[in-house]
Order: sequence, then structure tokens, then C-alpha cells
Amino acid sequence: MAYWLIKSEPHKWSWDMQVAAGKKGTHWDGVRNHSAKLHLMAMELGDQAFFYHSNEGKEIAGIVEVSKKFYPDPSDESGKFGMVDFRAMKPLKTPVTLDAIKQESKLAKMVLVNNSRLSVQPVSEDEWKLICKMGGI
Repeated sequence: MAYWLIKSEPHKWSWDMQVAAGKKGTHWDGVRNHSAKLHLMAMELGDQAFFYHSNEGKEIAGIVEVSKKFYPDPSDESGKFGMVDFRAMKPLKTPVTLDAIKQESKLAKMVLVNNSRLSVQPVSEDEWKLICKMGGI
């Protein structure tokens, strides 16, 4: 299993909205960055991702799971980009803020710290375990 981090602005799509989508989950569309697209393409069923609130909150709120692999994004007129479906798995007991991540020296090489603008990014297994611990799960 691989681990990821996906970012969304809470006023557009929040953790609470993701949870409300239920067991079926929902698609993650609108990605228009080639690096992020490659990460979406690499995702397998059952991979897990941190759900990160960007711009507002700047925190990891919960964990989602890939429920449908990469497929075309109908909102992309160019036909170059696609999307993945995710379903909410569980919230972090304590959201983990970007500031807390930056203060943890063991997370200094995390993509979120070094390329915070990338909307879909890989997370190493060690980073995953540490952030889960920081979040109380």
C-alpha cells in the first residue's frame, strides 16, 4: 500500500463534506498539474491518503481511501487529466497543523514542507506513521 496527501480548500470541499459523501465516497477532480496527475495515476485501490485543508486551517483532518482508480475527468476539455474516487475512513482525533509538521525535525523532508503547493503528493511510510501518532490514531 502507498500513502498520499490530497489537498482541498475547505470552502470548496471539506473533510465534513467528504464524510457526508458516505461509504460510496466521491471523485477528486479538477487537478490540472502534471506532477499531481502522475501521483493520481499511481494510486491503487486501498491506498490511503491524508485529507489536508489548504489555505484555511492548513491541517490534516482525516484519512481517505482510494475507492476507484484513475479515470478521465469530464471537466477537462483537453482530455489530459483525470481523477480518482476517495471515501472517508476516519478523522484524526487531533488535526495535525502545517506548523506542527514543520516543527517536527523527522518530517523536514516531507513533500508538504518542501513543495506545499502540490495538491496531490506522496507520503512515506515513516511520515505516515508519525503523523498518525501526532493525530492521535
